[in-house]
Amino acid sequence: MKKNNTPIVPKEYLIPFILITSLFALWGFANDITNPMVAAFGTVMEISTAKAALVQFAFYGGYATMAIPAALFVQKYSYKKGIIFGLILYAIGALLFYPAAQFEVFGFFLVSLYILTFGLAFLETTANPFILSMGDEKTATRRLNLAQSFNPIGSLLGMFVASKFILAALDSDKRTATGELIFTTLDEVQKAAIRTHDLLIIRNPYIILGFVVIAMLVIISVYKMPEEEKKDENFNALASFKRLLKNEKYREGVIAQMFYVAAQIMCWTFIIQYADNLGIVKSTAQNYNIVAMGIFLSSRFISTMLMKYINAKKLLLFFAIGAMFSVTGVILIEGQLGLYLLVATSAFMSLMFPTIYGIALYKLGKDTTLGAAGLVMAIVGGALMPPLQGAIIDLGTVGWLPAVNVSFILPLISFLVIAIYSYRTLKVHE
Repeated sequence: MKKNNTPIVPKEYLIPFILITSLFALWGFANDITNPMVAAFGTVMEISTAKAALVQFAFYGGYATMAIPAALFVQKYSYKKGIIFGLILYAIGALLFYPAAQFEVFGFFLVSLYILTFGLAFLETTANPFILSMGDEKTATRRLNLAQSFNPIGSLLGMFVASKFILAALDSDKRTATGELIFTTLDEVQKAAIRTHDLLIIRNPYIILGFVVIAMLVIISVYKMPEEEKKDENFNALASFKRLLKNEKYREGVIAQMFYVAAQIMCWTFIIQYADNLGIVKSTAQNYNIVAMGIFLSSRFISTMLMKYINAKKLLLFFAIGAMFSVTGVILIEGQLGLYLLVATSAFMSLMFPTIYGIALYKLGKDTTLGAAGLVMAIVGGALMPPLQGAIIDLGTVGWLPAVNVSFILPLISFLVIAIYSYRTLKVHE
């Protein structure tokens, strides 16, 4: 194994790197405080799993809507202005949870999340290529993996808040000694009182988050960021788009990224439904999500270290195959072992997003910003596939297996696509 001694982050970029890396934790928090809301809204609003999964459709649909406009904005102005505008949209979306809870309308919550993710689309479209640019191109993928390692720290905090301050406090999830939901047995007046209480519980962390985002906005606004390369005033977005479409490695990377995000969101969102099928309450089930994120975080740091010695493309292939084996167990094994395998799948997912991102953007030159937008748009996979998985779960059983088990065939297919992409980057696109 050949050791790469080039510094990941040069000294002159250290403070900007830290500031921009903090944003990775900030959107990680939003992602993973939101995932458990599918189960929470399903109960408190008395809607199907498929309809509740529209939370993910709104959340990740915002990425698809705003990624290209964000890239064009950054291309015209600067990374810093793109980040500032993203933080403004992020704060607005989070603070809209206040009126959403007052009106008690599920659609209002979806609109709030949609706007919030307009901001996240700006942040991800901007921050990822910004990190890639902070040093030698040879260490770009490692640098992005390092920055992305702080994303699950925010995710862990989001999961902790969801578990301890939201799910555990929901009156709609109280159960009898036999595990039956009390909420479903109440009359409409009692349900209305509980619904008002629970929606306020869901609202409060988002309001606090909105003010944290505003504080971060102020800090980044006043700090002088590194000089960027002068923008190409003759930049032609259509020509750039055509070049990207002709680039097989990039084009297939967008597809792989779409399937990866879908797999990640499905594995983390429906871990609660998987546990619920075993008779585990939501607040306790969320603890398994926290463990999964802890494993994800540890594995992200380990895989970043391994990239110093092992080709990132090979690691991606090994991890994709590992994920396929673990998810196969999730599908076929009923009971606690299947749940443990679902938790363990996070170890294999850890390096996938930044590694696919780095491989797909490698040596794109002036097409990098628009290319980054395409990879952020790929996050739409998290909007499209969770409702489909929710619809499978609503079937109850499929053959001899619980439908929740069978629903994980969708992540299995996703990991297969990633394995094929990683193999092709090694053998075809090298």
